[in-house]
Amino acid sequence: MSALLAIDGVSKRFRGLLAVDRVSLAVPEGAIVAVIGPNGAGKTTLFNMIAGVHAPDTGTIRFAGRRIDGLPPDQICRQGIGRTFQIVRPFPALTVEDNVMVGALLHRRQAPQARLRAHEVLRWLDLYDKRAQRAATLTLPDRKRLEVARALATDPRLLLLDEVMAGLRPTETDRMVAVLKQLNQASGLTIVLIEHVMRAVMALAARILVLHHGAAIAEGAPEEVVRHPAVIHSYLGAEDVA
Repeated sequence: MSALLAIDGVSKRFRGLLAVDRVSLAVPEGAIVAVIGPNGAGKTTLFNMIAGVHAPDTGTIRFAGRRIDGLPPDQICRQGIGRTFQIVRPFPALTVEDNVMVGALLHRRQAPQARLRAHEVLRWLDLYDKRAQRAATLTLPDRKRLEVARALATDPRLLLLDEVMAGLRPTETDRMVAVLKQLNQASGLTIVLIEHVMRAVMALAARILVLHHGAAIAEGAPEEVVRHPAVIHSYLGAEDVA
């Protein structure tokens, strides 16, 4: 079966810094894959190349069989890739509902249809009762879920999640994990997540890609990757897998 997302040997250099070094990854449709590694490993740069923020210097990226490397972000989003950002920045003066409607309008020209889609997504993320609040008044967990809701409103086939559980308490992390599992199982949504919270990674991901200094040092099933000597040395530490 061909991959929904196929990354083949992509690299990205910023002046003297090689941020991503010949990374490849195949993500089947309906899968949940995690990308982990220390800060500065190239994870967000890899996401930015998938989402069209940066074009790779070498290599190719294909989505649903079509090359997307070098396309602008709006075209990539229209093809079915939604993403969140590590630093959540909703439109603070807008309501929660209106923030999500902005995403829903990508494929819906009429406000009533976009509002219906926004309500559907807000129910999934347990934000419907807060739809009239201004985004600036939300707590961090709610802002994280709003970030996911805005991306989901664009009707993605593939969702890129950049540290959506950073800063959350364990109970809040478990709540987000449950939401993502439900979305994946109910709709077949494919998810690739960057995450430092190993509690969430181990609960969600079927496969893990580990980056270090821009290069892939391990890839495989979670239980294999967390025991990999190079991963323990560069990222996890022995106490995390004891």
